[in-house]
Amino acid sequence: MSNFNTIPHLTQRAFVHQDWYNSGNIVGKRRDFMKYKQNWNLENIFPGGYDSPQANARLKELNQDLGTLATELAALDLAKDVPAYHGLSDYLKHRETDINGLMELNVFWTAHQSADFNNTAIGPKLAQVSEAFSTFKDLEISFGKKLAEINDDDFKTLIALPDFKEIAFNLTEDRKLAAEQLDEKSESIINKLAIDGFTGWSTHYDTIASQISVPYTDDNGKTQTLSAGQALNQLTGAPDNNTRKNIMSAYEKAWGSQEAVVGDTLNHLAGFRLQNYKLHGTDDFLKHPLELNRMSRQTLRAMWNVVEANKGMFIPYMDRKAALLGKQTYDWQDQTAPIMVDGYESKAIDYDHAADFIVANFRKFSPKMADLAQTAFDNQWIEVEDRPGKQPGGYMEEIPERQESRIFLTYTGTPDDASSVAHEIGHAFHYSVVKDLPEMRRSYAMNVAETASTFAELVVADANVKSATSVGEKINLLDTKMNNPVAMFMNIRARYLFETNFYKERLNGQVTPERMDALMLAAQKWAFSNHLGTYHPHFWASKLHFYIDEVPFYNFPYTFGYLFSLGIYAKAQASGGNFEDQYIALLRDTANMSTEDLAKKHLGVDLTKPDFWQSGADLVKKDIDEFLKLSDDLVH
Repeated sequence: MSNFNTIPHLTQRAFVHQDWYNSGNIVGKRRDFMKYKQNWNLENIFPGGYDSPQANARLKELNQDLGTLATELAALDLAKDVPAYHGLSDYLKHRETDINGLMELNVFWTAHQSADFNNTAIGPKLAQVSEAFSTFKDLEISFGKKLAEINDDDFKTLIALPDFKEIAFNLTEDRKLAAEQLDEKSESIINKLAIDGFTGWSTHYDTIASQISVPYTDDNGKTQTLSAGQALNQLTGAPDNNTRKNIMSAYEKAWGSQEAVVGDTLNHLAGFRLQNYKLHGTDDFLKHPLELNRMSRQTLRAMWNVVEANKGMFIPYMDRKAALLGKQTYDWQDQTAPIMVDGYESKAIDYDHAADFIVANFRKFSPKMADLAQTAFDNQWIEVEDRPGKQPGGYMEEIPERQESRIFLTYTGTPDDASSVAHEIGHAFHYSVVKDLPEMRRSYAMNVAETASTFAELVVADANVKSATSVGEKINLLDTKMNNPVAMFMNIRARYLFETNFYKERLNGQVTPERMDALMLAAQKWAFSNHLGTYHPHFWASKLHFYIDEVPFYNFPYTFGYLFSLGIYAKAQASGGNFEDQYIALLRDTANMSTEDLAKKHLGVDLTKPDFWQSGADLVKKDIDEFLKLSDDLVH
């Protein structure tokens, strides 16, 4: 839980990640049958499609039950509940039932909407869930106030009891945050206004994105109209320079044509957020993101200082990649472009083979992670079918009452898509090892959530590089592995710089689309050392992550997760075979302490110092050096 009216559960709408592996290692003969189905199973959550009678009945039941929960909370007198606090224990059990139910309904209808993005009948369902969440958040505020009223000695006694020891950190966190909240009536008003005044603007962005059309004419003169998601999918994996250039131009133009309405949306989202912060006594727009990620400003500064100090190592890499692509300059659309050199040709990745490759290489590090991946593929937890009408992007969501996960993305056979599968299964594995814990202990922050997903990518990326059978193939594999650090050190750095400067200016009033273009262009030039031939000024409009209401500054946790996972991966390689238990122990603690304490306990490192972050940058430098060495003869 947290203050500033945030829903306890943080939705992991995961970054559509840079590609990590090349199809040559995993593609065999095309099968005449599909081993794994490419559509997820939502019927075993609630049968009957998006208008499931059971889902509708469950929502009605939960709304009624929230009334009962409110009555129980009003009657809960912690001063009279001593010494065993049985009333508090009963309340928390009832609370868990309701929050799990709301989360499951939210995932169910979100999943249907993602798979059928133009179905306007699903939006009202999600709006009803938002209203129920608003009621639940009112109760969370009241509960926090009750915790804050307990004197320090009694609270220490409470959290030492067996019923509460497991969530002692979370209760302490909620008690502290309650002190920063307004009175219950004011907080309730903000919650209610947020449904249409905050969440509504976030949902509005989804509506805009679903209507974006990208007219594209290929080299043969054939014109087709792509959705935003389809254009992005084609752009990231296109091997032809002209194809990428033309799609990028059309994509930039399409978002530019909608800049007024998209800019209006971002201004209103940020305005609501900043006003909410101001009502809670601060104009520091980084305070809440840092609290949500349970990390200190010193840690964030140490990480970015190392990123900034090391960005120069990417310049030779960008120059070399441009040369291998037969270009004079490295452009924005080249970040994930495949390299085909020395007789090597990239092939489409068969989904079945990609799945089996992921499972096999997970097993080398963690049999439990491999088993979880196999379960996800076998039991239709994953929606990957490439078809019109799907939402762009990808994510993993937990199904708490069934203790399962669901994964969403669109699979077109590119390395980038295959990377996303491994990424999201990493999220699912994280949930699988905490699913038996109380809900509070499952509410891990986004920065550490991205650690498990990025670790999953590293496992497969290294497996691919090691199995290369030619110089050309190894160059390609190292390049696809490099897409991750380019994103984390430069692309996401640009997002953070843009968002920081945008919020600084938004404090003084609305920011025009033209100014947002300028801020984004300046951020990209700084982050990429002013070394790109072309940029993407309307990236602020096209990137979903800026428009998510639940998690402010959604971007920097990815860089944290990437570098943090490098440290964990190095530990795994040096573990001598007993890594799995250590890894699971770390993941189970991710919602049980601060990020700094987590790193100190499980890795023995200080995140506020540059040493740990620099060790990750040094590993990236080794890959760059090897890439340059292997490709040197091809350009000289």
